Amino acid sequence: MKSKFGGSMKRKRFVNQLLTYCYLIFLSIIILFPLLVTISSAFRPGNVIAFMLNLDGEWTLNNFNRLFTETLYGRWYLNTLFVAVVTMVIQVTIITLTGYAYSRYNFIGKKKSLIFFLIVQMVPTTASLTAFFVMAWLFNALNEYWFLILIYVGGGIPMNAWLMKGYFDTVPYDLDESAKLDGAGHLRIFGQIVLPLVRPMIAVQALWAFMGPFGDFMLSKFLLRVPEKYTVAVGLQTFISDAKNPQVTLFAAGAILIAVPISVLFFFLQKNFVSGLTNGGTKG
Repeated sequence: MKSKFGGSMKRKRFVNQLLTYCYLIFLSIIILFPLLVTISSAFRPGNVIAFMLNLDGEWTLNNFNRLFTETLYGRWYLNTLFVAVVTMVIQVTIITLTGYAYSRYNFIGKKKSLIFFLIVQMVPTTASLTAFFVMAWLFNALNEYWFLILIYVGGGIPMNAWLMKGYFDTVPYDLDESAKLDGAGHLRIFGQIVLPLVRPMIAVQALWAFMGPFGDFMLSKFLLRVPEKYTVAVGLQTFISDAKNPQVTLFAAGAILIAVPISVLFFFLQKNFVSGLTNGGTKG
């Protein structure tokens, strides 16, 4: 009886593992295939009329050289880096302070404002494009990065504030009470005790905020009308906007370079995903 039961359990475990590996392989194909197609197109000499996976033939770096010598890609890249860094710094600062306030303090309108955040988050960005354009026109903010950054920051606050509050809630309030008994003020409790414990979530928020401007097309296209002011997403679209002569290889090369700063930031922040809790516990 035991042998039959043990055999059925082993078969069930084997089937579960087999299905899991098949699912992971399927997801890997879905993720890696577009990446391989982009890489293959980026290193092709000359130009191609469509994206294709072709690992044979000559490979060249000429497309990357053309990006910075024949187009405004370098300017677009710097524009996007500026918008992304400023957005990341402002948004992470506001979200961290907001999440801490909602987690640790009681004030009038706390619950209603949290519900308001959820309602605002339900409105898609595309539904607000016309309103954003009218606002930019009224404030003479077309082609101005400060207005674009303001929208990015404002759009990221509602849901991320909820996430940050939830993460602050996981930090025991007993730490705050103990620090108060030792004479610590609000600022010291926040900066030296609670903040290190939420470092993993801050790292995640920073990465999300930084990635946003690199991937956004619709909003940037609406507000940035001068080619010199474009971000990379808008600039790259111009390479394939001409159906008669699409610059596929240039588009692919530019798309690959977008991943460079995001990857660098990820590897720089990834240690905080794990070490944030342990370091914070030691400091606390």
